[in-house]
Amino acid sequence: MRHSPKGVTIHPDFDALVSATAGRLITKLIDVQSRRGEATVVLTGGSAGEAVLASVAAAPARTAVDWKRVNFWWGDERFVAPDSPDRNALAAQKAFLLPLGADQDRVHEVPSTAEAATVEEAAEIYAAELERAAQSEVLADGFTEADPRLPRFDVLLLGVGPDAHVASLFPEMAGIRTTGQTTVAVRNSPKPPPERVSLTLEAINSAEEVWLTVAGEDKAGAVGLALAGAGPVQVPAAGPRGQQKTRWLIDQAAASQLPDRLLEAGDHES
Repeated sequence: MRHSPKGVTIHPDFDALVSATAGRLITKLIDVQSRRGEATVVLTGGSAGEAVLASVAAAPARTAVDWKRVNFWWGDERFVAPDSPDRNALAAQKAFLLPLGADQDRVHEVPSTAEAATVEEAAEIYAAELERAAQSEVLADGFTEADPRLPRFDVLLLGVGPDAHVASLFPEMAGIRTTGQTTVAVRNSPKPPPERVSLTLEAINSAEEVWLTVAGEDKAGAVGLALAGAGPVQVPAAGPRGQQKTRWLIDQAAASQLPDRLLEAGDHES
């Protein structure tokens, strides 16, 4: 199997993409735990993201991971009530975290409307929790992250919208331009609900590995632009870069507008 410099892996359909990504995530967590004892993953919402989590929870290999020693964060969250079906964390708890018996003390949810008065306050609380976790790592094992405001992210999962947004960083909006912060409050999201909290691109790019999991022909234009070298302000999906690896895990439909040179270079899995 050839490996593309851009880390593109093309799967024949949605189901194959979800199953393979779930397997990759389990393997990654096993590897990290074997080296360090615990691991950290940043979760995403969306149809593909939620399907991957459900697939992990159903996979026989899941038992090889010590789920009580995995730390969970979110790349973004809708600022809604804690029981709202729009909340990414609620879906993840039901499909993934509760069935696997995750340690809830290691599950770091973005504050909901029950815990913060405004979306700005929620973003500030989340940023403070990230910084506390980073300082705890320093005290526990002497690990010093390049950004002392952020804990170590072993793998960060992202979806991509048809407009090329990632997390809740939308084209040409303030969030994708934000620097010097780890989180950002979004008040006028073009996709409902309008109020959200997101990691900034700086925070996303602190992760050891960033995986963008994308399915569907409606995402093909966004994937094509991002991999063709567009700027992240116009095409936020072009911005994420893992410190060690950036993986594009896509299905054949999402790959339909890739240039021939990337189609030829990318991995094709069946």
